[in-house]
Amino acid sequence: MKTRLIDWPTFIGAFILLLGVTIPLIAFPEAGKVIVADANEFMTNNFGVLYMIMGLVIFAFLIYVAFSKNGSIKLGDEGEKPEFNTFSWAAMLFAAGIGSSILYWAVIEWAYYYQGPPFGIEPSSKEAIQWASAYGIFHWGPIAWAIYTLPALPIAYFYYVRKKPVLKVSEAVRPVLGKSVDGPLGNVIDILFMFGLLGGAGTTLALGTPMIAEGINSLTGIPANLGMKSAIMLLCTLIFAISSYSGLKRGIKVLSDVNLWLSIFILVFIFIFGPTRFIAETTFNSLGILTDNFFKMATWMEPFGNLSQFEETKFPESWTIFYWAWWLVYAPFVGLFVARISRGRTIRQMVLGTMIYGTLGCILFFGIMGNFGLYMQLTGSFDVIAFMDENGAPATIIEIINQLPLAKFMVLAFTVLAIIFLATTFDSSSYILASVVQKKVEGEPLRWNRLFWAFSLCIMPLALMFLGGLDTLQTASIVGGFPLIFIMFLLAWSFMKASNTDIRASDDYEPSTIHIERWKKKGKKKKKRSALEALEDKPEDDER
Repeated sequence: MKTRLIDWPTFIGAFILLLGVTIPLIAFPEAGKVIVADANEFMTNNFGVLYMIMGLVIFAFLIYVAFSKNGSIKLGDEGEKPEFNTFSWAAMLFAAGIGSSILYWAVIEWAYYYQGPPFGIEPSSKEAIQWASAYGIFHWGPIAWAIYTLPALPIAYFYYVRKKPVLKVSEAVRPVLGKSVDGPLGNVIDILFMFGLLGGAGTTLALGTPMIAEGINSLTGIPANLGMKSAIMLLCTLIFAISSYSGLKRGIKVLSDVNLWLSIFILVFIFIFGPTRFIAETTFNSLGILTDNFFKMATWMEPFGNLSQFEETKFPESWTIFYWAWWLVYAPFVGLFVARISRGRTIRQMVLGTMIYGTLGCILFFGIMGNFGLYMQLTGSFDVIAFMDENGAPATIIEIINQLPLAKFMVLAFTVLAIIFLATTFDSSSYILASVVQKKVEGEPLRWNRLFWAFSLCIMPLALMFLGGLDTLQTASIVGGFPLIFIMFLLAWSFMKASNTDIRASDDYEPSTIHIERWKKKGKKKKKRSALEALEDKPEDDER
Protein backbone atom coordinates (compact mmCIF):
# COMPACT_ATOMS: atom_id res chain seq x y z
CA MET A 1 0.00 0.00 0.00
CA LYS A 2 1.13 3.52 -0.76
CA THR A 3 0.42 4.63 2.84
CA ARG A 4 3.37 2.47 3.90
CA LEU A 5 5.62 5.07 2.30
CA ILE A 6 4.50 7.66 4.87
CA ASP A 7 6.69 8.30 7.90
CA TRP A 8 3.71 8.55 10.24
CA PRO A 9 5.55 9.72 13.42
CA THR A 10 6.89 12.73 11.49
CA PHE A 11 3.59 13.32 9.65
CA ILE A 12 1.44 13.24 12.80
CA GLY A 13 4.03 14.93 15.01
CA ALA A 14 4.35 17.97 12.74
CA PHE A 15 0.59 18.37 12.47
CA ILE A 16 0.08 18.00 16.24
CA LEU A 17 2.80 20.57 16.96
CA LEU A 18 1.19 23.03 14.56
CA LEU A 19 -2.21 22.49 16.21
CA GLY A 20 -0.60 22.70 19.65
CA VAL A 21 0.76 26.16 18.88
CA THR A 22 -2.08 27.63 16.82
CA ILE A 23 -5.06 26.47 18.93
CA PRO A 24 -3.82 28.29 22.09
CA LEU A 25 -3.11 31.36 19.93
CA ILE A 26 -6.68 31.19 18.62
CA ALA A 27 -8.17 30.58 22.11
CA PHE A 28 -6.01 33.13 23.96
CA PRO A 29 -4.74 35.56 21.30
CA GLU A 30 -3.66 38.41 23.59
CA ALA A 31 -1.89 36.27 26.19
CA GLY A 32 -0.28 34.19 23.44
CA LYS A 33 0.95 37.29 21.66
CA VAL A 34 2.62 38.60 24.84
CA ILE A 35 4.32 35.27 25.62
CA VAL A 36 5.63 34.80 22.08
CA ALA A 37 6.83 38.43 21.90
CA ASP A 38 8.69 38.07 25.20
CA ALA A 39 10.30 34.83 24.04
CA ASN A 40 11.37 36.48 20.79
CA GLU A 41 12.85 39.49 22.60
CA PHE A 42 14.75 37.23 25.00
CA MET A 43 16.15 35.19 22.11
CA THR A 44 17.21 38.10 19.90
CA ASN A 45 18.70 40.10 22.80
CA ASN A 46 20.70 37.21 24.25
CA PHE A 47 21.52 35.10 21.20
CA GLY A 48 21.52 37.69 18.44
CA VAL A 49 25.29 37.52 18.07
CA LEU A 50 24.95 33.77 17.43
CA TYR A 51 22.76 34.48 14.40
CA MET A 52 25.24 37.06 13.11
CA ILE A 53 28.16 34.65 13.48
CA MET A 54 26.13 31.90 11.80
CA GLY A 55 25.49 34.08 8.74
CA LEU A 56 29.14 34.94 8.18
CA VAL A 57 30.41 31.40 8.86
CA ILE A 58 27.93 29.83 6.42
CA PHE A 59 28.84 32.37 3.73
CA ALA A 60 32.58 31.68 4.14
CA PHE A 61 32.02 27.90 4.28
CA LEU A 62 30.07 27.84 1.00
CA ILE A 63 32.69 29.91 -0.82
CA TYR A 64 35.29 27.39 0.36
CA VAL A 65 33.17 24.38 -0.74
CA ALA A 66 32.46 25.88 -4.17
CA PHE A 67 36.16 26.21 -5.03
CA SER A 68 37.38 23.05 -3.30
CA LYS A 69 37.60 19.52 -4.72
CA ASN A 70 34.19 18.85 -3.13
CA GLY A 71 32.65 21.45 -5.44
CA SER A 72 33.54 19.37 -8.51
CA ILE A 73 31.30 16.46 -7.48
CA LYS A 74 28.56 15.73 -10.02
CA LEU A 75 24.97 15.40 -8.76
CA GLY A 76 23.76 12.52 -10.88
CA ASP A 77 25.06 9.92 -13.27
CA GLU A 78 28.17 10.30 -15.38
CA GLY A 79 27.54 12.46 -18.45
CA GLU A 80 24.04 13.35 -17.29
CA LYS A 81 22.76 16.76 -18.37
CA PRO A 82 20.92 19.09 -15.94
CA GLU A 83 17.29 18.09 -15.46
CA PHE A 84 16.17 21.70 -16.01
CA ASN A 85 17.66 24.40 -18.21
CA THR A 86 19.36 27.29 -16.43
CA PHE A 87 16.46 29.72 -16.94
CA SER A 88 13.85 27.38 -15.44
CA TRP A 89 16.24 26.29 -12.67
CA ALA A 90 16.97 29.89 -11.67
CA ALA A 91 13.25 30.75 -11.89
CA MET A 92 12.22 27.88 -9.61
CA LEU A 93 14.87 28.47 -6.94
CA PHE A 94 14.18 32.22 -6.89
CA ALA A 95 10.38 31.84 -6.78
CA ALA A 96 10.59 29.22 -4.03
CA GLY A 97 13.08 31.15 -1.93
CA ILE A 98 11.57 34.60 -2.13
CA GLY A 99 7.82 34.55 -2.81
CA SER A 100 5.55 37.56 -2.68
CA SER A 101 7.49 38.94 0.30
CA ILE A 102 9.99 40.52 -2.08
CA LEU A 103 7.23 42.53 -3.78
CA TYR A 104 6.26 43.83 -0.36
CA TRP A 105 9.71 44.69 1.00
CA ALA A 106 11.44 45.70 -2.25
CA VAL A 107 8.94 48.53 -2.73
CA ILE A 108 8.73 49.79 0.86
CA GLU A 109 11.67 48.61 3.02
CA TRP A 110 13.76 51.69 2.26
CA ALA A 111 11.11 53.85 4.01
CA TYR A 112 11.77 52.16 7.37
CA TYR A 113 15.54 52.64 7.06
CA TYR A 114 15.02 56.25 5.93
CA GLN A 115 13.09 56.98 9.14
CA GLY A 116 15.18 54.75 11.43
CA PRO A 117 18.69 54.40 9.93
CA PRO A 118 21.52 52.33 11.42
CA PHE A 119 24.81 53.43 13.08
CA GLY A 120 23.17 56.35 14.90
CA ILE A 121 22.67 58.30 11.67
CA GLU A 122 20.18 61.17 11.75
CA PRO A 123 16.78 60.08 10.33
CA SER A 124 15.79 61.53 6.93
CA SER A 125 19.31 62.90 6.37
CA LYS A 126 21.35 62.60 3.17
CA GLU A 127 23.41 59.82 4.76
CA ALA A 128 20.23 58.01 5.79
CA ILE A 129 19.06 58.05 2.14
CA GLN A 130 22.16 56.18 0.97
CA TRP A 131 21.89 53.52 3.68
CA ALA A 132 18.14 53.20 3.06
CA SER A 133 18.83 52.15 -0.51
CA ALA A 134 21.71 49.78 0.36
CA TYR A 135 20.51 47.93 3.45
CA GLY A 136 17.63 46.10 1.76
CA ILE A 137 20.04 44.63 -0.80
CA PHE A 138 22.30 43.51 2.07
CA HIS A 139 19.48 41.76 3.96
CA TRP A 140 18.34 39.95 0.79
CA GLY A 141 21.84 39.39 -0.57
CA PRO A 142 24.69 36.84 -0.44
CA ILE A 143 24.39 35.86 3.24
CA ALA A 144 20.65 35.24 2.91
CA TRP A 145 21.17 32.97 -0.09
CA ALA A 146 24.12 31.26 1.59
CA ILE A 147 21.86 30.33 4.53
CA TYR A 148 19.37 28.99 1.99
CA THR A 149 21.98 26.98 0.10
CA LEU A 150 23.74 25.14 2.93
CA PRO A 151 21.09 22.43 3.54
CA ALA A 152 21.08 21.63 -0.19
CA LEU A 153 24.66 20.29 0.03
CA PRO A 154 24.18 17.09 2.07
CA ILE A 155 20.61 16.52 0.87
CA ALA A 156 21.56 16.66 -2.83
CA TYR A 157 24.70 14.62 -2.16
CA PHE A 158 22.84 11.73 -0.55
CA TYR A 159 19.95 11.85 -3.02
CA TYR A 160 21.93 12.01 -6.28
CA VAL A 161 25.42 10.74 -5.45
CA ARG A 162 24.84 8.05 -2.83
CA LYS A 163 21.45 7.25 -4.42
CA LYS A 164 19.37 7.33 -1.22
CA PRO A 165 15.77 8.18 -2.24
CA VAL A 166 15.06 10.16 0.93
CA LEU A 167 14.48 13.92 1.06
CA LYS A 168 14.78 14.56 4.80
CA VAL A 169 16.88 16.88 6.91
CA SER A 170 17.40 14.03 9.39
CA GLU A 171 18.83 11.78 6.66
CA ALA A 172 21.28 14.51 5.69
CA VAL A 173 22.87 14.49 9.18
CA ARG A 174 23.24 10.68 9.32
CA PRO A 175 27.05 10.77 8.84
CA VAL A 176 27.34 12.64 12.15
CA LEU A 177 24.45 11.25 14.21
CA GLY A 178 24.45 7.72 12.78
CA LYS A 179 21.55 5.35 13.45
CA SER A 180 20.06 7.71 16.04
CA VAL A 181 18.32 9.56 13.19
CA ASP A 182 16.17 6.46 12.66
CA GLY A 183 14.53 7.04 16.03
CA PRO A 184 12.85 9.92 17.90
CA LEU A 185 15.82 12.28 17.37
CA GLY A 186 15.38 12.11 13.60
CA ASN A 187 11.65 12.74 13.94
CA VAL A 188 12.29 15.77 16.17
CA ILE A 189 14.72 17.25 13.61
CA ASP A 190 12.23 16.84 10.76
CA ILE A 191 9.28 18.11 12.84
CA LEU A 192 11.19 21.25 13.90
CA PHE A 193 11.97 21.96 10.26
CA MET A 194 8.31 21.46 9.24
CA PHE A 195 7.01 23.67 12.05
CA GLY A 196 9.39 26.45 11.08
CA LEU A 197 8.29 26.21 7.46
CA LEU A 198 4.59 26.21 8.32
CA GLY A 199 5.04 29.27 10.53
CA GLY A 200 7.22 31.01 7.96
CA ALA A 201 4.55 30.33 5.36
CA GLY A 202 2.10 32.16 7.59
CA THR A 203 4.40 35.19 7.43
CA THR A 204 4.43 35.13 3.64
CA LEU A 205 0.63 34.98 3.59
CA ALA A 206 0.47 37.77 6.17
CA LEU A 207 2.51 40.06 3.93
CA GLY A 208 1.18 38.98 0.55
CA THR A 209 -2.57 38.73 1.16
CA PRO A 210 -3.23 42.34 2.30
CA MET A 211 -1.07 43.67 -0.55
CA ILE A 212 -3.04 41.64 -3.12
CA ALA A 213 -6.29 42.80 -1.50
CA GLU A 214 -5.22 46.45 -1.84
CA GLY A 215 -4.35 45.83 -5.49
CA ILE A 216 -7.84 44.42 -6.17
CA ASN A 217 -9.35 47.33 -4.23
CA SER A 218 -7.46 49.80 -6.42
CA LEU A 219 -8.70 48.08 -9.59
CA THR A 220 -12.31 47.33 -8.62
CA GLY A 221 -13.18 49.47 -5.64
CA ILE A 222 -14.10 46.38 -3.59
CA PRO A 223 -13.05 47.04 0.04
CA ALA A 224 -9.93 45.20 1.20
CA ASN A 225 -11.77 43.65 4.15
CA LEU A 226 -11.46 40.28 5.89
CA GLY A 227 -13.78 38.58 3.40
CA MET A 228 -11.67 39.77 0.48
CA LYS A 229 -8.46 38.56 2.14
CA SER A 230 -10.00 35.16 2.90
CA ALA A 231 -11.10 34.77 -0.73
CA ILE A 232 -7.59 35.68 -1.93
CA MET A 233 -6.02 33.16 0.42
CA LEU A 234 -8.36 30.41 -0.79
CA LEU A 235 -7.71 31.33 -4.44
CA CYS A 236 -3.94 31.14 -3.93
CA THR A 237 -4.39 27.82 -2.14
CA LEU A 238 -6.34 26.44 -5.08
CA ILE A 239 -3.66 27.60 -7.54
CA PHE A 240 -0.72 26.12 -5.66
CA ALA A 241 -2.66 22.93 -4.83
CA ILE A 242 -3.27 22.35 -8.56
CA SER A 243 0.35 23.19 -9.33
CA SER A 244 1.69 20.89 -6.62
CA TYR A 245 -0.70 18.11 -7.68
CA SER A 246 0.51 18.44 -11.30
CA GLY A 247 4.08 17.80 -10.18
CA LEU A 248 7.47 19.39 -10.57
CA LYS A 249 7.73 19.59 -14.36
CA ARG A 250 4.12 20.22 -15.39
CA GLY A 251 3.09 22.45 -12.48
CA ILE A 252 5.83 24.14 -10.47
CA LYS A 253 8.22 24.63 -13.41
CA VAL A 254 5.55 26.21 -15.65
CA LEU A 255 4.29 28.52 -12.89
CA SER A 256 7.85 29.58 -12.02
CA ASP A 257 8.66 30.36 -15.67
CA VAL A 258 5.54 32.55 -15.98
CA ASN A 259 6.46 34.20 -12.70
CA LEU A 260 9.97 35.09 -13.89
CA TRP A 261 8.85 36.47 -17.26
CA LEU A 262 6.20 38.67 -15.61
CA SER A 263 8.79 39.89 -13.08
CA ILE A 264 11.17 40.82 -15.90
CA PHE A 265 8.41 42.71 -17.69
CA ILE A 266 7.45 44.77 -14.62
CA LEU A 267 11.07 45.55 -13.71
CA VAL A 268 11.95 46.60 -17.26
CA PHE A 269 8.80 48.76 -17.48
CA ILE A 270 9.59 50.59 -14.23
CA PHE A 271 13.22 51.05 -15.24
CA ILE A 272 12.38 52.47 -18.69
CA PHE A 273 9.32 54.58 -17.84
CA GLY A 274 10.43 55.54 -14.34
CA PRO A 275 13.42 57.71 -13.36
CA THR A 276 15.92 55.56 -15.28
CA ARG A 277 19.05 57.53 -14.49
CA PHE A 278 18.22 57.86 -10.78
CA ILE A 279 17.46 54.13 -10.49
CA ALA A 280 20.68 53.11 -12.27
CA GLU A 281 22.94 55.49 -10.35
CA THR A 282 21.39 54.84 -6.95
CA THR A 283 21.52 51.06 -7.39
CA PHE A 284 25.13 51.22 -8.51
CA ASN A 285 25.94 53.49 -5.57
CA SER A 286 24.22 51.05 -3.20
CA LEU A 287 26.35 48.19 -4.49
CA GLY A 288 29.45 50.28 -3.76
CA ILE A 289 28.27 51.00 -0.21
CA LEU A 290 27.47 47.32 0.30
CA THR A 291 30.84 46.15 -1.01
CA ASP A 292 32.73 48.70 1.08
CA ASN A 293 30.79 47.99 4.28
CA PHE A 294 29.81 44.33 3.92
CA PHE A 295 31.59 43.10 7.05
CA LYS A 296 30.58 46.17 9.05
CA MET A 297 26.92 45.50 8.24
CA ALA A 298 27.32 41.76 8.88
CA THR A 299 28.81 42.27 12.36
CA TRP A 300 27.14 45.44 13.70
CA MET A 301 25.43 44.61 17.00
CA GLU A 302 25.00 48.05 18.64
CA PRO A 303 26.87 46.83 21.77
CA PHE A 304 26.78 50.21 23.53
CA GLY A 305 23.07 50.82 23.00
CA ASN A 306 22.11 49.68 26.51
CA LEU A 307 24.41 52.21 28.17
CA SER A 308 22.76 55.39 29.43
CA GLN A 309 24.90 57.80 27.41
CA PHE A 310 24.03 56.08 24.13
CA GLU A 311 20.67 55.94 22.39
CA GLU A 312 19.51 52.37 21.67
CA THR A 313 17.81 51.95 18.28
CA LYS A 314 17.29 48.15 18.31
CA PHE A 315 18.14 48.19 14.60
CA PRO A 316 20.17 44.93 14.57
CA GLU A 317 17.50 43.02 16.50
CA SER A 318 14.62 44.47 14.48
CA TRP A 319 16.20 43.93 11.07
CA THR A 320 19.44 41.98 10.57
CA ILE A 321 18.96 39.38 13.32
CA PHE A 322 15.26 39.06 12.43
CA TYR A 323 16.13 38.47 8.77
CA TRP A 324 18.85 35.89 9.53
CA ALA A 325 16.36 34.06 11.79
CA TRP A 326 13.69 34.23 9.07
CA TRP A 327 16.05 32.87 6.39
CA LEU A 328 17.07 30.14 8.83
CA VAL A 329 13.47 29.00 9.29
CA TYR A 330 13.03 28.70 5.52
CA ALA A 331 16.55 27.31 4.83
CA PRO A 332 15.86 23.56 5.11
CA PHE A 333 12.84 23.91 2.81
CA VAL A 334 14.65 25.98 0.17
CA GLY A 335 17.69 23.71 0.50
CA LEU A 336 15.54 20.62 -0.02
CA PHE A 337 13.90 22.19 -3.06
CA VAL A 338 17.18 23.41 -4.58
CA ALA A 339 18.63 19.94 -4.04
CA ARG A 340 15.65 18.32 -5.75
CA ILE A 341 15.90 20.51 -8.90
CA SER A 342 19.72 20.40 -9.23
CA ARG A 343 20.16 16.95 -10.76
CA GLY A 344 22.92 16.95 -13.40
CA ARG A 345 24.80 19.94 -11.96
CA THR A 346 27.98 19.99 -9.91
CA ILE A 347 28.09 21.09 -6.28
CA ARG A 348 29.95 24.21 -7.46
CA GLN A 349 27.24 25.06 -10.01
CA MET A 350 24.51 24.54 -7.43
CA VAL A 351 26.18 26.66 -4.74
CA LEU A 352 27.36 29.56 -6.91
CA GLY A 353 24.24 29.49 -9.09
CA THR A 354 21.89 29.73 -6.13
CA MET A 355 23.85 32.49 -4.42
CA ILE A 356 24.49 34.52 -7.59
CA TYR A 357 21.09 34.19 -9.28
CA GLY A 358 19.26 34.69 -5.98
CA THR A 359 21.27 37.78 -5.06
CA LEU A 360 21.06 39.24 -8.58
CA GLY A 361 17.27 38.87 -8.61
CA CYS A 362 16.97 40.66 -5.25
CA ILE A 363 19.31 43.46 -6.40
CA LEU A 364 17.05 44.08 -9.41
CA PHE A 365 13.87 44.15 -7.32
CA PHE A 366 15.25 46.39 -4.58
CA GLY A 367 17.26 48.54 -6.97
CA ILE A 368 14.40 49.22 -9.40
CA MET A 369 11.22 49.05 -7.30
CA GLY A 370 12.72 50.44 -4.10
CA ASN A 371 14.53 53.34 -5.73
CA PHE A 372 11.43 54.24 -7.73
CA GLY A 373 9.57 54.75 -4.43
CA LEU A 374 12.54 56.61 -2.95
CA TYR A 375 12.57 58.94 -5.97
CA MET A 376 8.89 59.73 -5.42
CA GLN A 377 9.64 60.68 -1.82
CA LEU A 378 12.73 62.79 -2.52
CA THR A 379 11.19 64.74 -5.41
CA GLY A 380 7.95 65.37 -3.54
CA SER A 381 5.82 63.90 -6.36
CA PHE A 382 4.34 61.46 -3.83
CA ASP A 383 4.84 61.62 -0.06
CA VAL A 384 5.35 57.92 0.64
CA ILE A 385 6.08 58.34 4.36
CA ALA A 386 2.97 60.41 5.11
CA PHE A 387 0.73 58.09 3.08
CA MET A 388 2.16 55.03 4.85
CA ASP A 389 1.65 56.55 8.30
CA GLU A 390 -2.01 57.11 7.48
CA ASN A 391 -2.92 54.06 5.35
CA GLY A 392 -0.38 51.34 6.16
CA ALA A 393 2.30 49.62 4.07
CA PRO A 394 0.13 47.41 1.77
CA ALA A 395 -1.94 50.37 0.51
CA THR A 396 1.23 52.45 0.12
CA ILE A 397 2.87 49.79 -2.05
CA ILE A 398 -0.07 49.79 -4.47
CA GLU A 399 -0.15 53.60 -4.47
CA ILE A 400 3.54 53.70 -5.45
CA ILE A 401 2.78 51.43 -8.42
CA ASN A 402 -0.12 53.78 -9.25
CA GLN A 403 2.43 56.55 -9.90
CA LEU A 404 3.62 54.71 -13.05
CA PRO A 405 2.31 55.33 -16.58
CA LEU A 406 -0.57 52.98 -17.49
CA ALA A 407 -1.24 52.82 -13.76
CA LYS A 408 -4.27 50.48 -13.80
CA PHE A 409 -2.55 48.02 -16.11
CA MET A 410 0.62 48.00 -13.98
CA VAL A 411 -1.34 47.52 -10.76
CA LEU A 412 -3.09 44.57 -12.42
CA ALA A 413 0.25 43.07 -13.53
CA PHE A 414 1.75 43.67 -10.07
CA THR A 415 -1.25 42.04 -8.34
CA VAL A 416 -1.19 39.01 -10.64
CA LEU A 417 2.56 38.67 -10.05
CA ALA A 418 1.97 38.78 -6.27
CA ILE A 419 -0.60 35.96 -6.57
CA ILE A 420 1.74 33.83 -8.69
CA PHE A 421 4.68 34.53 -6.39
CA LEU A 422 2.59 33.41 -3.42
CA ALA A 423 1.49 30.30 -5.30
CA THR A 424 5.02 29.34 -6.42
CA THR A 425 6.31 29.55 -2.86
CA PHE A 426 3.51 27.43 -1.51
CA ASP A 427 3.46 24.76 -4.19
CA SER A 428 7.18 24.28 -3.57
CA SER A 429 6.53 24.20 0.19
CA SER A 430 3.78 21.59 -0.06
CA TYR A 431 5.95 19.50 -2.39
CA ILE A 432 8.82 19.49 0.10
CA LEU A 433 6.61 18.93 3.17
CA ALA A 434 5.16 15.90 1.41
CA SER A 435 8.67 14.67 0.63
CA VAL A 436 9.83 15.01 4.25
CA VAL A 437 7.00 12.85 5.64
CA GLN A 438 7.72 10.00 3.20
CA LYS A 439 10.22 7.24 3.89
CA LYS A 440 11.18 7.20 0.22
CA VAL A 441 10.70 9.63 -2.67
CA GLU A 442 11.22 7.96 -6.02
CA GLY A 443 10.19 10.50 -8.63
CA GLU A 444 7.39 12.55 -7.00
CA PRO A 445 5.81 12.48 -3.50
CA LEU A 446 2.34 10.91 -3.34
CA ARG A 447 -0.33 13.20 -4.81
CA TRP A 448 -2.74 12.99 -1.87
CA ASN A 449 0.19 13.78 0.42
CA ARG A 450 1.06 16.90 -1.61
CA LEU A 451 -2.56 18.06 -1.55
CA PHE A 452 -2.86 17.51 2.20
CA TRP A 453 0.07 19.79 2.97
CA ALA A 454 -1.04 22.33 0.36
CA PHE A 455 -4.29 22.86 2.26
CA SER A 456 -2.59 22.57 5.68
CA LEU A 457 -0.40 25.51 4.70
CA CYS A 458 -3.54 27.61 4.33
CA ILE A 459 -5.91 26.40 7.06
CA MET A 460 -3.92 27.59 10.08
CA PRO A 461 -2.94 31.02 8.71
CA LEU A 462 -6.55 31.51 7.57
CA ALA A 463 -7.87 30.83 11.09
CA LEU A 464 -5.28 33.11 12.67
CA MET A 465 -5.95 35.88 10.16
CA PHE A 466 -9.46 36.27 11.54
CA LEU A 467 -7.92 36.92 14.96
CA GLY A 468 -5.03 39.08 13.77
CA GLY A 469 -2.50 36.51 14.95
CA LEU A 470 -0.46 35.87 11.82
CA ASP A 471 2.45 37.99 13.04
CA THR A 472 2.41 36.00 16.29
CA LEU A 473 2.64 32.71 14.35
CA GLN A 474 5.59 34.14 12.42
CA THR A 475 7.37 35.11 15.64
CA ALA A 476 6.58 31.71 17.18
CA SER A 477 8.10 29.94 14.18
CA ILE A 478 11.28 32.03 14.47
CA VAL A 479 11.56 31.24 18.19
CA GLY A 480 10.88 27.56 17.49
CA GLY A 481 13.45 27.62 14.70
CA PHE A 482 16.31 28.52 17.06
CA PRO A 483 17.58 24.88 17.24
CA LEU A 484 18.06 25.01 13.45
CA ILE A 485 21.30 26.97 14.08
CA PHE A 486 22.84 23.78 15.47
CA ILE A 487 21.21 21.61 12.80
CA MET A 488 22.85 23.82 10.13
CA PHE A 489 26.22 23.09 11.74
CA LEU A 490 25.43 19.35 11.60
CA LEU A 491 24.44 19.63 7.93
CA ALA A 492 27.77 21.24 7.02
CA TRP A 493 29.70 18.67 9.03
CA SER A 494 27.76 15.78 7.46
CA PHE A 495 28.42 16.95 3.92
CA MET A 496 32.14 17.37 4.47
CA LYS A 497 32.43 14.03 6.27
CA ALA A 498 30.51 12.08 3.59
CA SER A 499 32.08 13.73 0.55
CA ASN A 500 35.62 13.63 1.94
CA THR A 501 35.21 9.94 2.77
CA ASP A 502 34.24 9.23 -0.84
CA ILE A 503 37.03 11.42 -2.19
CA ARG A 504 39.64 9.61 -0.08
CA ALA A 505 38.31 6.29 -1.41
CA SER A 506 38.90 7.46 -4.97
CA ASP A 507 42.69 6.86 -5.05
CA ASP A 508 43.33 10.55 -5.82
CA TYR A 509 41.43 10.56 -9.11
CA GLU A 510 40.99 14.27 -9.95
CA PRO A 511 38.96 15.09 -13.08
CA SER A 512 37.44 18.52 -13.52
CA THR A 513 33.97 17.08 -12.89
CA ILE A 514 34.00 14.33 -10.31
CA HIS A 515 31.58 11.45 -10.55
CA ILE A 516 31.89 9.42 -7.38
CA GLU A 517 30.62 6.09 -8.75
CA ARG A 518 33.07 6.13 -11.69
CA TRP A 519 35.71 7.29 -9.28
CA LYS A 520 35.15 4.34 -6.94
CA LYS A 521 35.15 1.80 -9.80
CA LYS A 522 38.48 3.18 -10.99
CA GLY A 523 39.84 2.79 -7.47
CA LYS A 524 38.71 -0.87 -7.31
CA LYS A 525 40.37 -1.66 -10.65
CA LYS A 526 43.62 -0.13 -9.41
CA LYS A 527 43.50 -2.32 -6.30
CA LYS A 528 42.95 -5.47 -8.40
CA ARG A 529 45.90 -4.63 -10.67
CA SER A 530 48.10 -4.00 -7.66
CA ALA A 531 47.26 -7.44 -6.24
CA LEU A 532 48.13 -9.18 -9.54
CA GLU A 533 51.40 -7.27 -9.81
CA ALA A 534 52.28 -8.33 -6.27
CA LEU A 535 51.74 -12.02 -7.13
CA GLU A 536 53.89 -11.71 -10.27
CA ASP A 537 56.70 -10.12 -8.30
CA LYS A 538 56.85 -12.92 -5.70
CA PRO A 539 60.12 -14.90 -5.66
CA GLU A 540 60.06 -18.46 -6.95
CA ASP A 541 60.90 -19.81 -3.49
CA ASP A 542 57.37 -18.85 -2.38
CA GLU A 543 55.90 -21.41 -4.75
CA ARG A 544 57.70 -24.38 -3.09
